[in-house]
Amino acid sequence: MAKKTVADVDVKGKRVLMRVDFNVPLDDDLRITDDRRITKALPSIRSVLERGGRLILMSHLGRPKGDPEKDARFSLAPCAKRLGELLNQSVTMVPNCIGQVVSEAVGKLQDGQCCMLENLRFHPAETIKDKDAAGDSDKRAAKDRFAQQFADLADVYVNDAFGTCHRDNASMLTVPQLMAGKPRVIGFLVEKELKFLGETMANPAHPFIAILGGAKVSDKIGVIEALLDKCDAILIGGAMAYTFSAAQGGKVGNSLCEMDKTDLAKKLMDKAGGKLYLPVDTVCAPEIAPGVETTTVEAGRIPDGQEGLDIGPETAKAFRQVVAKAKTIVWNGPMGKFEDKPFDVGTIDIAHAVAEATDAGAISIIGGGDSAAAVDVAGLEDRMTHISTGGGASLEFLEGKPFKAIGILDEA
Repeated sequence: MAKKTVADVDVKGKRVLMRVDFNVPLDDDLRITDDRRITKALPSIRSVLERGGRLILMSHLGRPKGDPEKDARFSLAPCAKRLGELLNQSVTMVPNCIGQVVSEAVGKLQDGQCCMLENLRFHPAETIKDKDAAGDSDKRAAKDRFAQQFADLADVYVNDAFGTCHRDNASMLTVPQLMAGKPRVIGFLVEKELKFLGETMANPAHPFIAILGGAKVSDKIGVIEALLDKCDAILIGGAMAYTFSAAQGGKVGNSLCEMDKTDLAKKLMDKAGGKLYLPVDTVCAPEIAPGVETTTVEAGRIPDGQEGLDIGPETAKAFRQVVAKAKTIVWNGPMGKFEDKPFDVGTIDIAHAVAEATDAGAISIIGGGDSAAAVDVAGLEDRMTHISTGGGASLEFLEGKPFKAIGILDEA
């Protein structure tokens, strides 16, 4: 169902509370190494500022355990600085996300100005799950008190944080619930994600293929089952392939493998029939280390003391042939330990195959997280149809799970 966007709301002179996802990677010197999540939010941010809104940004960053004054590693200050550079205007960094310091900062905002609240997750109430709060009145009260402070700040609520839309965090769900009667809309980034993921999944052009990688079969059970009825082929890579291999009686050496999920893997293979494509060869090594000697072996024949770390060349060749015929491609999860050379070869090879298919007219959707990072490393971002900003969110969307954080917002 279509939702109203930030463009549908008169924001001039209004206090606009926008939930963004600025959960960006930082190096040891607290410098942003990838600002993609900030740049993707710029259209919504500029829309508010250029139309005279008074913008209050809120986000999380990482999983902090302590006090904001003691743990600068999780401060959003670098994000406020980078956003200011991109906007070519000052962005006020507020040293907390609740309390008098926030009220004072918001009260000083003029039309077209912006402030950034400190990391929401410095406060435990942000991440209290509704299911836990339902059985604990103290948790429910703490979550509501926390959320009410944001609801009281603003005249308009905007959700432009697709990466956390699958969560029932206070900022994502409780705040808009408490702002009933005020405009509650989506930003342009969320609108774009819903368009590509929703419309493409509802009516994909065929052949429709999915490429699934990553560490665990258990993380992608729901996605595999949901896609089996829609896809013409599902290509399996990454460490999750070793669980399937073990289920077939193969040797996996020291590879990451969920031995307690082999029965489930068998059921998935039986249900999939010929739709499930597994690796036929594997690149393995005794450890992950610079200059380590690698060996390519037949799938299911990884020697003791060796660990499978990438798909082999024959697998890449077979997968490329399937990808080349596709008209719709969804990719979530790398083919190997791509962060460490030389185990990036298979993932980069598949990235090029998807880019070539896209050049030939296919729709390609990259499901955020490591897949997006791999496409970026390969320098192929501009050749993909859509790169999602949400890893876990895109997975749950592909499963067909409803997002309460979106469902509660105003309908168009």
